[in-house]
Amino acid sequence: MATLQLNNIVKQFDDTQVLKGIDLEVHDREFVVFVGPSGCGKSTLLRIIAGLESASSGDIMIDGQRINDVGPAERGLAMVFQSYALYPHMTVEDNMGFSLKLAGVPKEERRRKVREAASVLQLEPLLERKPKALSGGQRQRVAIGRAIVRNPSIFLFDEPLSNLDAALRVQMRIELARLHEELDATMIYVTHDQIEAMTMADKIVVLQGGVVEQVGSPMELYHHPRNRFVAGFIGSPKMNFLEVELVNAGPESVEVRLPDGATCEVPVDGSGLGAGPLTLGIRPEHLRLEPEGPLSGRIEVIERLGGVTSLYVRMQDTLVTVSADGNVDSRVGDILRFGFDRACAHLFDAADLALPSLSRHPLAGLNRQDNRTPSVTSGQ
Repeated sequence: MATLQLNNIVKQFDDTQVLKGIDLEVHDREFVVFVGPSGCGKSTLLRIIAGLESASSGDIMIDGQRINDVGPAERGLAMVFQSYALYPHMTVEDNMGFSLKLAGVPKEERRRKVREAASVLQLEPLLERKPKALSGGQRQRVAIGRAIVRNPSIFLFDEPLSNLDAALRVQMRIELARLHEELDATMIYVTHDQIEAMTMADKIVVLQGGVVEQVGSPMELYHHPRNRFVAGFIGSPKMNFLEVELVNAGPESVEVRLPDGATCEVPVDGSGLGAGPLTLGIRPEHLRLEPEGPLSGRIEVIERLGGVTSLYVRMQDTLVTVSADGNVDSRVGDILRFGFDRACAHLFDAADLALPSLSRHPLAGLNRQDNRTPSVTSGQ
């Protein structure tokens, strides 16, 4: 397949700078996901890689060759869009092979490549159908098959699952992950859905306001976010944030005063901590119900999801989400006391940067393809 390198990519529209100097390397056979809120620049960056947009400055390199001036058709890439863009009057087989036909590929070779792609995508029984006779998921698989037959060096996906319902999105996530393993291909995928990013990516690129906030494996970003934005964006339900007061700071822990007045030590490096407010970050799954817990609040909403129940608890001006057992016996209006796993807590300074954690999680560095069993040592 191929490697991709982006060097200081800038994109400017009149007086608006959409991308502000993007540096990134995508390794051969990686599944890389660009994720971020609407307007962060992720789709623009993908279109620049594809050649559908030009960069205002910077270099795009594939396998060490600069391709800024190479047209989209000559870059050896294939792009799958949010819209299926299938020809309604053509069969599935004709849709998948149309680009090969335009390229002058002989009919028998076209047929062979389409059949091979159809086998990978489990589309063989549908080759004679037209798009109107297909479900949304089947149409998206046809669009992916149209990309596969071109044997591209890199696959580019621009929010391909956005038009599907929830059940189909889950199914297609599984199929795309399987497809990546089977094709052993380099893939770049754009989404605003952090669940898609966490479940499919080897490496996640979090963008905000045209800037790369953090790059890392899903578990690296989950356990060790660089700043408050990444911490709040990665993880579902999202991380809780509590404003706390500094009591004491040292190289091995920072002691803070919680909203209810209790104090606790967080295992982070506070040796370089300056003056200013602090924010404590705790994920809902790291909160636990404790009759004598240091935090308390009134339950405003309960969401029962079967195996897990989400409790939305009002603490003064902050609404906190607690992930509890599905059979928890709680009701709206109850006063709830709870604590948290301090080894999993995060602390952010006045600039919203995370203080270095001293509790390295054993899964943090593993990516989706890494099936090694991590060892757990004392103090982790």
